[in-house]
Amino acid sequence: MTQPPSPPGEYPPPPPSGGGYQPPQGGGYQPPQGGGYQPPQGGGYQPPPQGNYPPPPQGNYPPPPSGQAGYPPPPGAPAQVLPKESYTPWFTRVLAWIIDTLPAAILAGIGQGIAIATGDNDCVTSSTGYEIYCSSSYSGVGILAVAVTYIAALAYVVWNYGYRQGTTGSSVGKSVMKFKVVSEKTWQPIGFGPSIVRQIAHVVDGIICYIGYLFPLWDAKRQTLADKIMTTVCVPL
Repeated sequence: MTQPPSPPGEYPPPPPSGGGYQPPQGGGYQPPQGGGYQPPQGGGYQPPPQGNYPPPPQGNYPPPPSGQAGYPPPPGAPAQVLPKESYTPWFTRVLAWIIDTLPAAILAGIGQGIAIATGDNDCVTSSTGYEIYCSSSYSGVGILAVAVTYIAALAYVVWNYGYRQGTTGSSVGKSVMKFKVVSEKTWQPIGFGPSIVRQIAHVVDGIICYIGYLFPLWDAKRQTLADKIMTTVCVPL
């Protein structure tokens, strides 16, 4: 039994020969010309353009935390200018000087004591009976004791102010009082020779009625005249 033929016009015509999908003419999505994302020229990561960035400011650094002595400035930079409170106070420096002086004074006193105890002491009373005059001539032992103790005191001073202070920045007294002497240009100890010269330069502080020693009371960097001559400052450890 045969099927009757389908009525004409009910089904779409077959696709044209060659097959495949044919996009609608003038319709639908049209991709952009050249297609998709355009990568940067040369591909990969492009660094930011090179510019003339301003250099970091030189000098006037803020004071370091916890009372430290400061940060060394970069080569060629001017000396740091810190607030006055960042430098060691005058009274602290005086106490350090007393501590530094005591060993030398004790040594010299021991020599003088031995010389007096072993010397020929002669005391006479004045005609009024109210005044006593004493004279003493040192014995050989006394002279030797004075010479040895004075040499020992001098050796201590050279070691303390020359070697110790020159290499570490702190003499014995300065170590006890927690501060040191450094160059205001490099913030480093000044070395053996300059440290000895600095002690000799304190003569300038004493020439003008010892006023040079009082300069740290009002000076912006709390420097004595010897400090100004040697370009040194005293700062906390």
